[in-house]
Amino acid sequence: MTAAAAAVRDPQTEATQQYNRILLASEGREIPDAAIKRAIELARRSGASVHVFSIARVHGVAFGLPSPGLLPTKREWQEQRELVTKAVRRLERKGIEAKGHVLGTRNATKKICAEAKLEGCDVIVMGADPDRNRVVGNLLWSQEPQRVRRRAKIPVFLVVEDE
Repeated sequence: MTAAAAAVRDPQTEATQQYNRILLASEGREIPDAAIKRAIELARRSGASVHVFSIARVHGVAFGLPSPGLLPTKREWQEQRELVTKAVRRLERKGIEAKGHVLGTRNATKKICAEAKLEGCDVIVMGADPDRNRVVGNLLWSQEPQRVRRRAKIPVFLVVEDE
């Protein structure tokens, strides 16, 4: 069993696991309070730093080439930067070293996994919707965190906020 699968399936592993670097990621949605709290909890346990990362969604390509109409608007870029800044400030208020940034992409799963590797992260924390049927889920942007969990080589904690 991989470390990621063990962390998701075995709560004992999670309770004793120490992390040096945590990726708090978003595929473009607002980072929920519960996900920030989870990152704070994991960081305090082991003195880890947190890297906050968000995706500005590129909506597609036209004839195989990027099209200006499909790229994120200035407003969308600014919204994502504000989400990251808000999360970083909250983490820093709790005494946790944090930094973050935003990238634009069509494939959020690939970029989030690549960012975790690039930043040397030991774990990924994301806000998520409840799991859906995999056939339906593959069609929904809201199921991106579940795709990250399946693809990542490190543990992924998906935090589903209760409504």
